[in-house]
Formats: sequence, C-alpha cells, structure tokens
Amino acid sequence: MTRDRDAGQPASAGGPVPHIPVLVRPAVELLGIRAGGLYVDGTFGAGGYTRAILATPGSNVIGIDRDQSAIARGAGLVEEYAGRLTLIEDRFSELEAVLREAGTEAVDGVVLDVGVSSMQLDQAERGFSFRLDGPLDMRMGGDGPSAADVVATATERDLADIIFLLGEERHSRGVARAIVRARTESPITTTRQLSDIVSRVVRTKPNEIHAATRTFQALRIFVNDELGELATALGAAERALKPGGRLVVVSFHSLEDRIVKTFMVERSRQASGSRHRPEMSAPESSFTLLTKRPVVADEAESVENPRARSAKLRAAERTAAPARPLDIGGFVPRVRPLADVMKGR
Repeated sequence: MTRDRDAGQPASAGGPVPHIPVLVRPAVELLGIRAGGLYVDGTFGAGGYTRAILATPGSNVIGIDRDQSAIARGAGLVEEYAGRLTLIEDRFSELEAVLREAGTEAVDGVVLDVGVSSMQLDQAERGFSFRLDGPLDMRMGGDGPSAADVVATATERDLADIIFLLGEERHSRGVARAIVRARTESPITTTRQLSDIVSRVVRTKPNEIHAATRTFQALRIFVNDELGELATALGAAERALKPGGRLVVVSFHSLEDRIVKTFMVERSRQASGSRHRPEMSAPESSFTLLTKRPVVADEAESVENPRARSAKLRAAERTAAPARPLDIGGFVPRVRPLADVMKGR
C-alpha cells in the first residue's frame, strides 16, 4: 500500500502543520558534510536540508526546485548565507545542466526529498489535496496540462491505468468509469468534485486513509512525471558525484522507494560471469550501499511530525567506477506518456 505525506489525514485539529523536514539528522550525517564541500539539495522546498548542510562552516549548496514560489521564499536564506547558497528554478532531473549553469560539473553530495511538500498540500489554490477545496491543478511547476485537463481528456482505459499503476488503487476501473460518467454531466474542475466522485466508488472504514488518497496521488505523479523525474535524477546524480560523494534520498511511498532501492542495489552489485561464460566482462559497482535497510523516523519524530511516519531514507557512496547507462523503462511503471493521453484516444 502506498502512503503519501498528505495521507488523507488532517494536518492538525487547528489547521495545517508548518513544513518540517523529515529525517534531517540522518540525512546530513550520511551526506558526510565537510568544509569546502559542494552539495546539491535537489528538492529545496522550505530549505530544511539546505540549512542543515550549511550549518557546517565552509560548506556550499546548490538548491534546485521546480516550484517558483519555493525559490522566491528562499531569497532570505541566500542572503543569510551569502556566497554559499545558489538557488536555481528547475527540475532535479536537469541536475547536470543546473551544475553547468552554476559553473561546475562534480559535487560531493546530492540529497533528494521526493514527492509533494506540506506547503504545496496546504495551499488550496495548488489543487494537490482533497482536504481543501480548490482548482484541480496539481502542477508543481505550473506548466503543462493540469490534473483537471487529464481528467477531462483521458480515456477511461488511460484513467484506469494511471490510477491503478501510479496510485495502486484496487478500484481503479470503477473510479475511472465514475469520472468519465461524471464529466459528461459537468466539467470536473475542483478537488472537492473529484474527491466526492471517488468517495462514491471507494468505501473506507474509520481510521483508514481517505478514499481519494490513491487517486489524487496517481494524478499528481502522472501530471508531474514524478517517477520518471526521480529515475532520471538518480542517473544524473551518478554522473555528477565525485568518487566518495554521497547520494541520500528520502521517499514517502512504495513506488518512489522501489525505484530508489532498485537503483542503489543494482548499482552496488557487481555482475559476474557464469561458469559457462567466465570471460564475460562485468561492470564495476558505481555505488557502495550505506543503508542496507531504509532509515525510518523514530517515535519522537513521528509524534512531532506525523508526515514522517511513511518516510524511508536510503543512501549510497559513489565509487571511482564509470557511471552506467540508465534505462528509465526498467524503473518506472508503464503508463502512456502525458502527451499521448492528452490526445484522448
């Protein structure tokens, strides 16, 4: 079962919980921050990881975020750490291009906190959460088709595939059928409309996640190509990290964690020839695992920050071996590309 940071739960009885970065201490420890080192915070958000890295005197950070508002909010941090922090609005999958723009090619560490942030969830106008009624948008960067566009255009089959493969929703066909039926009567343009449609199909028991959790997760992941972005970013980090550089990734649901685990395990395993073909050349390991099992939040952090309960942290250290080619198709569930789905056939 997947579980997102929103998790279908009210943030608190009194309103939204302010953004609290998850697993910061183990993330920074595993990055091995040192004076003079250059690190990439590929998901800058509210700057929690960046601030923790910059707490080491002489360290430097390049922060990346595709959300323009996150970059704007970071202006004060740039001023506070004058000369040590550079913020760039872009996707973390464009890591290598971002580094070239910043005048470098190799870094000492990369940290990624993947998924949607609490700040995005708590802004009704962003359309990420079924808890708050707002426009059905879900775009992290504000460009391209929105979730409302997908819901209005995609075929019933495409909707079912998206909701099943990216949301792991058992009732995906029923939800897709209900969406198609509802949109013939009136456009589905708000989060409340979609949540109500899904809730009539998916029945939940008390204390279970909200009926619309998986459908909203699936649409958000699809609209932002989150899994493709993650897989591409992991390959880019492999090419950008210096020997001895560290890659640390915090994920919040099973699809993300599966990609991270598969990548790190595959890259840390050295293939060997069989007894039938002992001469077969085997690629060297490009990473060494630092976490054989994922690091999870302890009870204290989970109580302080309920969104930490589903977080998993994995880390690996770059070796001197050449980076390997990356086949994204081997990591990401096979759904039709957004451009094709938007053709509605």
